Amino acid sequence: MTFTAKQGEKHTKQTGIGVLLVNLGTPDAPTPSALRSYLKQFLGDSRVVEANRLVWWFALNVVILNIRPKKSAHAYQSVWTDEGSPLMMHSTKLTDKLNTKLQQNHGDTVHLELAMTYGNPAIDDALARLREKGCKKIMVLPMYPQYSGSTTAAVTDAVFDVLKTWRRVPDLRVVTTYYDDPRYIQALANSVRQHWQTHGKAEKLMMSFHGIPKRYFTQGDPYSCHCRITARLLAEALDLKKDQWLLTFQSIFGREEWLKPYTAAQLKDWGKEGIKDVDVICPGFAVDCLETLEEIKVENRGYFIEAGGKDLRYIPALNDSDEHVDVLTKLIEQECTGWL
Repeated sequence: MTFTAKQGEKHTKQTGIGVLLVNLGTPDAPTPSALRSYLKQFLGDSRVVEANRLVWWFALNVVILNIRPKKSAHAYQSVWTDEGSPLMMHSTKLTDKLNTKLQQNHGDTVHLELAMTYGNPAIDDALARLREKGCKKIMVLPMYPQYSGSTTAAVTDAVFDVLKTWRRVPDLRVVTTYYDDPRYIQALANSVRQHWQTHGKAEKLMMSFHGIPKRYFTQGDPYSCHCRITARLLAEALDLKKDQWLLTFQSIFGREEWLKPYTAAQLKDWGKEGIKDVDVICPGFAVDCLETLEEIKVENRGYFIEAGGKDLRYIPALNDSDEHVDVLTKLIEQECTGWL
């Protein structure tokens, strides 16, 4: 068989750059059955729960998945929207705006797809869509400013598992962190200032990050360090004194020790100490979700007021704000140096 030059271009022509924007995931519905399916995938990932697999399989399938889905479904129902979960709604809006911005800057050169590590839209489907668009260069952007093996590494695992099945593997780049990116820090600072202009400045600013077991940190996970640098840079950008702000960790699960101080415990202590009002921002969450809207804004606010506090005001995540779109656009363009 004779091949022509034109036929040979089928496997060599570069038609675009793909950007895979990945968030954690969400159940398809706020129901126990949907939560059971989602939690089984999420908590079954060895990156998320590092434990003896046989022991953990038993605990997850026999105990946790028969108890937690109903409780989690109730929490999701309290924040669910007509467009789905808050995480899905905000991630979709952010993706749409980001895609529009990239199209304005680079035309059809860049193609953006949203995916979730757990649940839908699945990573394998999103990568397939980028391949169908002819993207032979793909940049993966996990929506986690601070790196952790339980989040960022889980994304790379999922991506590589898909690429194992591809005949042709694309050129690949992964953005593992942007915790100290000046544009990201400035965007956070501006969101705090806007909140203060509208609601006034509270006695304390709490910066609450999602926690991880302390064991992960002692074994080499840099997440704690990244969170502390983000918090320090944000405090400096806001000209805060040491006694005006505090970093804490939320979403504690299980019996082992996690990174401290714990958000809930600290809020209870502040309430007992006579602190009347607190502002809370969650810099590790790119968009609002169950952990910010229900856990912080409702559950932890209740702990604070019950302990004696007067008010807890939650400062929304950057979500699909224009400034957040600009931050991620610049980050993508920076990481695509040599491709664009």
